[in-house]
Amino acid sequence: MSRLSKLGEIPLTFHRDLPDDAEIKTVTVKQEPTDKWFAIFGVETSDDPPAKPENPEKCVGIDVGILKYAHDTDGTAVESFDLSDERERLERAQRDLSRKEHGSANWEKQRRVVAERYADLKNKRRDFLHKLSNYYAREYDFVAVEDLDAKGLIELPGNSRNRAGAAWGTFLRMLEYKCEREGTYFVAVNPRGTTRECASCGVSTEKPLWVREHSCPACGFEADRDANAAWNILSRGIPKRLGAGRSESTRVETALPVDTSASVKRVVETGSPTLKREPSGER
Repeated sequence: MSRLSKLGEIPLTFHRDLPDDAEIKTVTVKQEPTDKWFAIFGVETSDDPPAKPENPEKCVGIDVGILKYAHDTDGTAVESFDLSDERERLERAQRDLSRKEHGSANWEKQRRVVAERYADLKNKRRDFLHKLSNYYAREYDFVAVEDLDAKGLIELPGNSRNRAGAAWGTFLRMLEYKCEREGTYFVAVNPRGTTRECASCGVSTEKPLWVREHSCPACGFEADRDANAAWNILSRGIPKRLGAGRSESTRVETALPVDTSASVKRVVETGSPTLKREPSGER
C-alpha cells in the first residue's frame, strides 16, 4: 500500500524497483483508454552521469531509413520492426467498433478492445526503441545521427512519412537523453546531401530513391546507400561536436566494415549486448 496526498492509501504494483537512493518528487495518477490506472513517479537520484571521454574511441554514425530501420558505420543494419499483425488486429477491432451502436454496452466493451489493441502496438514499438537506443548509448562513446527537423520526408507517401517521422523522432529523443545519462557524446547533423555525397571522396551524385547502392563515378567507391549516408553523418558529427581536425579518422578508406544484419527479434530479445556499466533499472 502507498499513501498519496488527497487520495489516501491505494495498492500499487511496481513493474520494477525504485533505486535505493531515489527521492520521490512527484506522483501522477492517470487512467488509460483501456480503463487501467497507472502511477507515474518522478524521482531524483544522487547519481551523476559519467564523464564523457576526452578522446572517444568507439564512434558510430546512424542513418535511419524505411527498408532498414537503421544502418550504422559498423556495418550493422537493423531491420524495421514488423507490426503488421498488431496493426491488422487493431484495424479489425476498429471495424467491429464501427458496427456497434455508439454508447451501448457492446460499444463500450469493444471500445476497450480497440484501446487494448492500440496499447499493445504502442508498447511493442516503444520497447523496441528503448532497447535499440540503450544499445547505442551504452556501446559507443560518440553517436552521430541525422537532425530530423532538417530531414526531408517528402519522398515518402503520406502515411509512411507520418509513421516513420514519429518513430524516428521518438528513437532519437530516447537516444539523446540516454547518451547524456551514459556519458556518451550525442550530435545531430544536417542530413542534406548525406545520401548523394560519396563518403570516400566527397563527390555528389544524384540517385533516385529506388537505387539502394552507392557507386561513385569519380573514385569507384561502392557501398550500400544507407551505409554511405551513415559514414557521412559520422564525418560531419565529429568536427561539429569535438572540434575541427577530428574527422579524418572517420574516412571510409581507413576501415570499411563487413555488413551484418541485426534482426528485430535479436534486438527485442537481447536488448543491449554490451554495456559500458551495469544498468540501474532505468529506461
